Amino acid sequence: MEPLVNRVAKSGLITIDLERYYPKEETAVFDLKDYLFKGLVLREKDFREVVKNHDWSQYRNKVLLVHCSTDAIIPVWAYMLVATAAAPFAIEVFQGTQEEYLKLAFSKKLETINVEEFADKRIVIKGCSNKPVPPSAYAELSRKLQPVVRSIMYGEPCSTVPIFKKKVT
Repeated sequence: MEPLVNRVAKSGLITIDLERYYPKEETAVFDLKDYLFKGLVLREKDFREVVKNHDWSQYRNKVLLVHCSTDAIIPVWAYMLVATAAAPFAIEVFQGTQEEYLKLAFSKKLETINVEEFADKRIVIKGCSNKPVPPSAYAELSRKLQPVVRSIMYGEPCSTVPIFKKKVT
């Protein structure tokens, strides 16, 4: 009987797990809907009082996500007031939702990848993760790798979906 051979290990496939690029910083949310008059309007005087009396220290060492989860028109100055009040405590103040923040955070991290280290390699972009990796990260990584790699696949090394294969000339 012949010994078992791990064909995946011998295949030369390189697996990239996008979960590695998930932001490590904890996030907190400041939802402006909680400060709307009658659920519709942000009144400047009242909101300035909220900003003045709010405990901003609770956002220490966190990324603060500032948005409004209801369909209200929020003046730009409201985001500015929150950002300036939270800045001494928060690592970062981001205007947008968790999903929007993740898209930007992944985009920033993917910019730092040196694609040349993957030149002429066969790449599998891992499909399953325990954290929410935005689809935009998969698209961005594929776009970035395509000019240099031999092939891109999606999934797990034992079960992949072909995405791109360099044409042999």
